Amino acid sequence: TIPAAMFKPALLSSLKTYTKQTFLADLFAGLTVGVVAIPLAMAFAIACGLSPTQGLITAIVAGFLISLFSGSKYQIGGPTGAFVIIIMGVLEQYHASGLLVCTLMAGLFLIIFGFCRMGALIRFIPFPVTTGFTSGIAVVIFSTQIKDIFGLTITEKIPGEFIEKWACYFHYFHTINWAALGLAAGTVIITLLSRRFWPRIPAMLVGMLGMTAVSVAFSLPVTTIGQAFGSLPNTLPLPSLPSIDWSTLGALTAPAFTIALLAAIESLLSASVADGMTGGRHKPNMELIAQGIGNIGSALFGGAIARTATNIKAGAKSPVSGMIHALTLLAILMAFAHYAQQIPLAVLAGILTVVCYNMSEIHTFSRLLKGPRQDAAVLVITFLLTVFVDLVVAVEVGVVLAALLFMGRMAQISDVSAIKNELLENDEEDDGNRSAAKLDIPEGVEVFDVKGPFFFGAVEQFKDQVLETLEHDTKVVILRMRLVPALDATGLNVLSDFCHQCREHGSTLLVCGVQPQPLDVIRHAPFYRELKRYNICENIDAALNRARKIINGPAPKHL
Repeated sequence: TIPAAMFKPALLSSLKTYTKQTFLADLFAGLTVGVVAIPLAMAFAIACGLSPTQGLITAIVAGFLISLFSGSKYQIGGPTGAFVIIIMGVLEQYHASGLLVCTLMAGLFLIIFGFCRMGALIRFIPFPVTTGFTSGIAVVIFSTQIKDIFGLTITEKIPGEFIEKWACYFHYFHTINWAALGLAAGTVIITLLSRRFWPRIPAMLVGMLGMTAVSVAFSLPVTTIGQAFGSLPNTLPLPSLPSIDWSTLGALTAPAFTIALLAAIESLLSASVADGMTGGRHKPNMELIAQGIGNIGSALFGGAIARTATNIKAGAKSPVSGMIHALTLLAILMAFAHYAQQIPLAVLAGILTVVCYNMSEIHTFSRLLKGPRQDAAVLVITFLLTVFVDLVVAVEVGVVLAALLFMGRMAQISDVSAIKNELLENDEEDDGNRSAAKLDIPEGVEVFDVKGPFFFGAVEQFKDQVLETLEHDTKVVILRMRLVPALDATGLNVLSDFCHQCREHGSTLLVCGVQPQPLDVIRHAPFYRELKRYNICENIDAALNRARKIINGPAPKHL
């Protein structure tokens, strides 16, 4: 049975002790995060090739639903940079309706992850993989902003591929708009200075408002949101199901799964950081379900899905702050949509430049490069695939490479060695009656110490070491498995084959000191009947006694 508490939203437990002071703290935090989210929501949407309105809708709807159902008290949902390049690819190939279907599918995947209790497993994605694709995403997002940063006048469709995209930029670089470059640079400078000297003030909002005011005051000749996307609506659209093209569902499965995987990784890492900052504990499976509901909700309203730390620092006490953050965005959309049309695209590109620098994790990237060569290789390969090929491919290849490296390392620590009338120091397996430090191994008995996980990556060494013993006059083979913590199907199959080979050569196989997991695997397999229950011994002493009985044969009957 699955404990109901694992799927209980944090809001329910928070409301049990909710007070007026708690609400005031949540109100201030929600207003603060709502203001911080404005430039990010619009900038991410534009980077994806969507209207800024869709970014705000996503932040409003998904943000409210995620906080309502979240397994964390402090999590804030909304658009993030990790999804930009996936959304761009889906949008380019399958258009807006395909993107909404993809978002719905990602939401369903996340809900399935949660109900299958995969919350703890997803956090084991290797660090070099997450760093590689996060840094790669930062480079790709920055490359999409070059046109707006320099105000280039490009008369052709900008290619999606990284190299071709930069070739296009260089071809049109002579059309640079110095006013746009000045606004983008000014936004970066004001944002960084505000963050450095006035950390409590929403730095990105200050940068956006400051440089927008400069643009309006001097009537600078730059492209604005209104010129690029028209007027922004000041209400939410009615929810509706997107039109589904059943022929594309199969093709949308891979990007939808990648969106779900990235959403799971980002949300669980963010919730873990929040736990570290507050001393609390989140429910990972409920968090995945909340993320899934948020994705589905935003898709129904026409939206597409790192503000949690800001929420905590602003004094949030419960998920109510996240819901207030969403309502704050809605109020701003309704009241100030008209004025948002005057924001230059160069200003939002400047904001994304700061975001990309933060995402790039330059210091972490360089530190990993100086670590183990195999991990550095996974990091670089994941990064290059993200930039030059595709994020979906990068995540798949990165995870597979990291898994192969892990299996290789496990195989390296696995070992099989023969024991010759000796007992290893600090042996805790003996029966306590032996005072000598020697094992009395009878003639015709071979004892092997098996160490490390006995899985498909380690069986070859076992075959090389142990199978040679059957060529000699060996009556009993003892496998000492006290240091084998895990046994998989391949390892079990190798043991079964070895048992058959022993029988063909007239030898008997004994195993001793088997740990709980391998013993459970053996007992539930046909190998248990082949080996016979009495050939599984508690320790090496019992195995040697059993070997002596086999060699000496049954005791003669008295006449």
